[in-house]
Amino acid sequence: MVSDNKGLNIQQTKLRQLLTDAEEHNGAIELFLVHHGQLHSTKMSSDKLWSYEDDLLDDVNTTQAKHIPDGLDHSIVWVLWHLARIEDIAMSILVGGIEQVFIRDGWMNRLKIHLMHSGNEMAASEVAKLTQDINYSALRAYRAAVGCQTREIVSQLSHQDLTKKVPADRLQRVLAEGAVVPQAQLIIDYWSRRTIAGLLLMPATRHNLVHLNEIAKLKKRVV
Repeated sequence: MVSDNKGLNIQQTKLRQLLTDAEEHNGAIELFLVHHGQLHSTKMSSDKLWSYEDDLLDDVNTTQAKHIPDGLDHSIVWVLWHLARIEDIAMSILVGGIEQVFIRDGWMNRLKIHLMHSGNEMAASEVAKLTQDINYSALRAYRAAVGCQTREIVSQLSHQDLTKKVPADRLQRVLAEGAVVPQAQLIIDYWSRRTIAGLLLMPATRHNLVHLNEIAKLKKRVV
């Protein structure tokens, strides 16, 4: 069983291979759920897997999570916010065609913030304000809730679903709901070129891994 960063990279490569093979569909979904689970807290599922998130964050307090080290752009809480929002937007709207967890469950109030976009194209002052205002424990709970919804959506996908492109009306929904700011149109353009299988890789797994690695670097500067 994977219990380190190197193993996660191997899993990602294997998942990429399986998602393209119709005969390996069940195996691809099973591997996705394992890989995805290890990129979230153990609070998200009952699988009792090693969790990269927990390994990084269970000994990080609120003050540490909200510190932006000199010369760097982000805090740990900003990275978690960005991860949770991108996964919620891409998986709920683009893949599932359903309501975002953020809206459905009233997370704006629970997080003590006043914005809902993905965090892309934020100025340094905006990153600092989000970092100061957000409720850290609620943020981890929101990310776990997003992960749960992702797993429900992915578990219902057929191989044929994986080969489809994102419907144009779902891309428009992202902008209409303010989930991505107009200045970040390149993200919409990127998503428009992906298949659903591509979104299971980026952002649902690879994006999480990349930014958890960023948290690992931030942690060295704050703990």
